[in-house]
Amino acid sequence: MTMRMNRAVAAGILLLILENGVVPWLVPSDWSSRLTPHLTFVLLVYVACFAGRHRAFLFGLGFGLLSDILTYGNLIGPYAFGMGLIGYAAGLVMERSTPTIAKVIGTAAFGSAAIGTVVYMIYRLFRLTTWSYGFAFYWFIAPTLLLEVLIALALYLPARRLLLKPAVSSAEETAA
Repeated sequence: MTMRMNRAVAAGILLLILENGVVPWLVPSDWSSRLTPHLTFVLLVYVACFAGRHRAFLFGLGFGLLSDILTYGNLIGPYAFGMGLIGYAAGLVMERSTPTIAKVIGTAAFGSAAIGTVVYMIYRLFRLTTWSYGFAFYWFIAPTLLLEVLIALALYLPARRLLLKPAVSSAEETAA
């Protein structure tokens, strides 16, 4: 089975629009500074699992940079770097095995914690935050991780149907 990258890019653009236009309205105002789900990161995990590390790296780099530009903060580039790095690492890990739902959800959970940690470390490096890592994990990373794992679980079957081409059997090849 191969992946349809044109559909993945179109789905990424749609998820980026939803992430910046609709999700802020759905998150309660008390949690808006604490809960920031990245829908394109969930799609990046699927690209890493089904398309490989090189495509996941480029996908993460591109959509991470778009995410940095659209949600302009103190820096442009932490999400581009983090999503590219995590996409490559997730693709490298998943390249050697068949992706099952448990492996994909585990990769999404580990990747979500890793992207939050990478962004925190970059902000800490440039002294844009003075929070401890424990507080940042409790306040931002853990709630976002839980929500992104639930989103990845809910989108597993639709993403698989949308993004993967069915394998052509040998009987269909000889008939054609």
